[in-house]
Amino acid sequence: MYLDNHGRKIDYMRISVTDRCNLRCFYCMPHQGISKVSYTSIMKYEDIRKVIEAAVQLGITKFRFTGGEPLVRKDFHKLIELVNHFDNIQDISLTTNGILLKNQAAKLKEAGVNRLNVSLDTLNEEKFNNITRGGNLSDVLYGIEEATNQGLTPIKINVVVIRGTNDDEILDFARMSIKQDVEIRFIEYMPIGNNDNWKSRFIGVDSIKQICEKLGKLIPAETVKGEGPASYYRFKNSNGKLGFISPVSDHFCSDCNRIRLTSDGKLKTCLFSDEELDLKPALKSQEDLMKVLNKAIKMKPEKHNISSDKSWTFGNEYRSKRNMSQIGG
Repeated sequence: MYLDNHGRKIDYMRISVTDRCNLRCFYCMPHQGISKVSYTSIMKYEDIRKVIEAAVQLGITKFRFTGGEPLVRKDFHKLIELVNHFDNIQDISLTTNGILLKNQAAKLKEAGVNRLNVSLDTLNEEKFNNITRGGNLSDVLYGIEEATNQGLTPIKINVVVIRGTNDDEILDFARMSIKQDVEIRFIEYMPIGNNDNWKSRFIGVDSIKQICEKLGKLIPAETVKGEGPASYYRFKNSNGKLGFISPVSDHFCSDCNRIRLTSDGKLKTCLFSDEELDLKPALKSQEDLMKVLNKAIKMKPEKHNISSDKSWTFGNEYRSKRNMSQIGG
């Protein structure tokens, strides 16, 4: 067990393997002008393997791969094959937009991916095209179907709820949890990158729950401490669950168990912090890697201040220097 300076067990690492994506969701990256990491700066698979090997020695047992969109990186499944044999790794997961999932689900399962999160903010084809600036909803739905057939279940569907965009579909997603063995996770809209007017688009988890309760009473569902920030509920006789994630209105910093690695080799201690450590100079030595990882863990702040009176209510807003696509969520 490895603890940070605030007594939290750090056992989870999110690894962005690319900042590139085959979609361009408006809250994740700007319409134009985004600076991409050069191909020479993107971490090689072997370097990521070294980082994971060092992280495991520090007690990190759960790894999630993100992007950008991880499946646009060539032979992504080979990275999973490189690391899934390490002793003490308990979970290897992936967050994807699902566009390429139909043709890669079998490879991912065979390589060792345990489970998937699929980002899906609407069930309306036209709206999906608008949110993603050109995506095809049917590609995602076929991908989810194939992942289910391959046994990558239960699939978690991440829904960023945005007022005036998809808040009219909250009940549609909630009904999915009744009919299907999926976990629908409603996530509050966050001020990452250049999300102009994010406050006017923000809907808190309490309001989302109230809307869901139009379908029936929400019954608390069993959760495992350390399995993520969502509070889970279900309807009576439902096949799946609903999760509610409140990074803004009711932060879960006291239970934060993670650090992040960007695709260009920077360690981030908090999603809402611009403080980073460059990992690349330490890649020549496992001992050096462990030292840098240890330093990052000890640097973790006690909490973020996004929802504090100073930064949220009265307008001194935090703005991340990176867009969400450059961090990996």
